Amino acid sequence: MDDPRCLQDGAKAYQPRMEDTRTTGTEKMCQNAKKVSICGMDFLDPMLHLHVPPADVDKVRCIIRNIVRDWTKEGAKEREQCYKPILEELDNWFPNRSRERPPCCVVPGAGLSRLACEISCLGFACQGNEFSYYMLICSNFILNVTQAPLEWAIHPWIHSNCNMISDAIQLQTVYFPDLHPGSAGITDGFSMCAGDFVEVYSHSSQEGMWDAVVTCFFIDTAHNIVEYIEIIARILKPGGVWINLGPLLYHFADAISYSGEEEMSVEISLEDVKRVAAHYGLVMQKEKTIETTYTANLKSMIQTRYTAAFWTMIKDGNKQTSQ
Repeated sequence: MDDPRCLQDGAKAYQPRMEDTRTTGTEKMCQNAKKVSICGMDFLDPMLHLHVPPADVDKVRCIIRNIVRDWTKEGAKEREQCYKPILEELDNWFPNRSRERPPCCVVPGAGLSRLACEISCLGFACQGNEFSYYMLICSNFILNVTQAPLEWAIHPWIHSNCNMISDAIQLQTVYFPDLHPGSAGITDGFSMCAGDFVEVYSHSSQEGMWDAVVTCFFIDTAHNIVEYIEIIARILKPGGVWINLGPLLYHFADAISYSGEEEMSVEISLEDVKRVAAHYGLVMQKEKTIETTYTANLKSMIQTRYTAAFWTMIKDGNKQTSQ
C-alpha cells in the first residue's frame, strides 16, 4: 500500500531536522572537547570506536534522562514531587543549623547529585554516595566542569519513537544545568563517595557518624533490603533521622531477564520494611504516600506513576544495632 502523500511530506521534513539535530550536537561536543578533556574525552578518537553492547547504550540513555530529571527546568516538576518534601523535612528536623558545625547528611544512591547539592545548600555537610560509574562520571562533569547555567544542550528523547505527540517533541533541545553548582552556595564539607553502599558504610568507622540519612528511589536497589536498613540504622547517630521516598521495585527481582543470570534479591512488602526498621531501632515519626514520576517525558502519550512511600524515622538511642 502506498504511503499517503501527507506522510511522505512529513518524512521529507523530519529527516533533515533529525540530521541537523545530530550534526549540531556533534559539532557542539567537538567544539567543547578541550573544556572537558579533564573528564576523559579520548573516546572521540576514531581508533577507540568499538562495538558498544546494547546494555551500555541503555545505561547512557538512562543517564541522559537523569540529566533532565536533576539538572534541567524540564525536570522541575519531578524534583518538586520528590526532592521538595525531603528538603522541607530536613529543614524542619534541623532548624538551628550551625555554619561552624553543620549537621552531617549522607545520600546513598545520589545519582547525578542534585539532591545532595540541594541538601548542602540548605546548610548540611552532605556526602553523596554512588556506585554507578556512568552516574559518577556525569555528576563529576556537572559539578566540576560546567562554567555557567544552561551551558550544554542535549536531545533526550531523540531515540524514543513511541508515544510521541509530534516530531518537535522528539527532537526537543534541553539545556543543562539549570542551576550552576559552583554558584549555588554549597556548604563546606560537600563530597561524593564512589562505591557500593554496603561495602563503604558497613565499615566500623561509619558507625554513629551521621545526623541524617536521605534515600530517594534507593532502597529497592538492594540485593538484600534488610542489610540496607541495618546499615542505615548503624551509621545514624542516636536520635539521627532517616528520610526516605520511593517505591519497592526491587531491581534484581527479574535480573535473569536482562542479565541472563540469577541474582540474589530479597523482596518484602512495605509493611515488612517498616517492621524490619523497627527491629533495628528506627522509630516512625511520619509517613505518607506521594505520587510521582521518575525520569519521565511529561509530553509523552504514556506516563508511569509511582505511589511512593515517604517517611521519617529516628534512631532510638537506647537500642543497639547488631554488627
